[in-house]
Amino acid sequence: MAGGAQPQIALREVMDIRLAADYLGISGDTLYRYASEGFIPAFKLGNRWRFRKSLLDAWMDEKSGVKPTALDVDPLRKKPANRAR
Repeated sequence: MAGGAQPQIALREVMDIRLAADYLGISGDTLYRYASEGFIPAFKLGNRWRFRKSLLDAWMDEKSGVKPTALDVDPLRKKPANRAR
């Protein structure tokens, strides 16, 4: 690597328990317990837990009290919502 640059680790949108635990900075055992108890957003693919990065980010924002940023949408150009049936 030229200039001492470190390689970027590409995070996947769907992570296994090991990658998600590393991303969150907790142990795999703790993450497994959180997923089993429904404390953290997760789903099973077969018999293995999977975690969507976008849902983990939203969950962390919610738990830390961070409000989601509003998208830059011009309210005059915004499409009206469909009516409930």
